[in-house]
Amino acid sequence: MEPVMEDEEYSYRDVLLPTLIPIVPEPGLERETGERRRGRDILIAVDHGPNSKHAFDWALIHLVRLADTIHLVHAVSSVRNQIVYETSQGLMEKLAVEAFEVAMVRSKARIVEGDAGKVICKEAERLRPAAVVMGTRGRSLIQSVIQGSVSEYCFHNCKSAPVIIVPGKEAGDVSLI
Repeated sequence: MEPVMEDEEYSYRDVLLPTLIPIVPEPGLERETGERRRGRDILIAVDHGPNSKHAFDWALIHLVRLADTIHLVHAVSSVRNQIVYETSQGLMEKLAVEAFEVAMVRSKARIVEGDAGKVICKEAERLRPAAVVMGTRGRSLIQSVIQGSVSEYCFHNCKSAPVIIVPGKEAGDVSLI
């Protein structure tokens, strides 16, 4: 088991993803410019809910390209809790395999301890991704105003990348995958 990493503001554990995913070689030269096509980093905030999975599916279909790397980030209350870690690790492994099968992209995963909105913005600041993708929780407008919303917090506070908030399936979208 790898150690818990402690930064000055939060703790995290990197997730070791399955080795059955082959390493994607560097992309070849672009025909028009003669330069290497550089992949982008795309941060996808995930949890165990259906709206998070819907946002992940949306990103695979509409956003990622072959040379990109997706960074899966999951906020938890404690990274030292082995049950929470193993459950989150299973989710991240499943999503990483699906990302490779559907879009042939590399994945990296990190489980971060702390308030979800704050740690997602902190990870975005660290990575400087092309985009931060997240789903909605499915609350009504009144509940979001009273209780607050992680997606709303990130929308207003992530200054290092554009935030893409994917509405849930109840907004009229059918399942993408």
